[in-house]
Amino acid sequence: MARVDRDVFDEMASGAHPQRCRLVNGINDAPPPLPEGLTDDVVANAGGKVVTWAPQKDVLAHPAIGGFWTHCGWNSTLESICEGVPMLAQPCLGDQTVSARYVTHQWGVGLELGEVFDRDRVAEAVRELMLGEEGARVRESARQLKIQAKQCVAVTLAVDNLVKYICSL
Repeated sequence: MARVDRDVFDEMASGAHPQRCRLVNGINDAPPPLPEGLTDDVVANAGGKVVTWAPQKDVLAHPAIGGFWTHCGWNSTLESICEGVPMLAQPCLGDQTVSARYVTHQWGVGLELGEVFDRDRVAEAVRELMLGEEGARVRESARQLKIQAKQCVAVTLAVDNLVKYICSL
C-alpha cells in the first residue's frame, strides 16, 4: 500500500549515504538505480549496500546496526524494540502514526523524520540519531526498553512452564 517513488528514493539515498546506511527497497527483482553521482562503488566504499530484500529480524539483530528507519508498522516496531535498535520514524498511514507517536514521544526510542523530506533533512536526522545528544538519549532508551521486553518474555515463559508442569502432575 505504501510505495517509495523515485524522487523520494533519491533523497533517501543521497541524504543517508554519508552515514553508511543500507537501503532496502521493497520486493522488486533488482535494486533501483542509485541517484546521479552515487555509484555502487561509492556506496560500497562507504560501507553501504542497496538490496531488494533482507531478513529484517536478522538485520536488526546485527551488532553493526545503529538505527532503523521505519514506517512504524507494528511488526517492525516490535522487532526494533526487541533488538534495542533506535528508530527514525516516518509513518505512512493508519496505525503507523500512532505507533510512531509512541516510539518518539511515549517510549523515547526514536526520532521523528518529519514531513519535510529532502536529502538535507534526511542527513540531519540520520546524523542526529547516530551522533547527536538526542540520539544518545534515544539509543539508551532503546537499550533499556529491550531489557524490559526480554524480562516480560522471560516472565511469560516462566508462567507457561509452571502451568505445563502443574498440568503434567
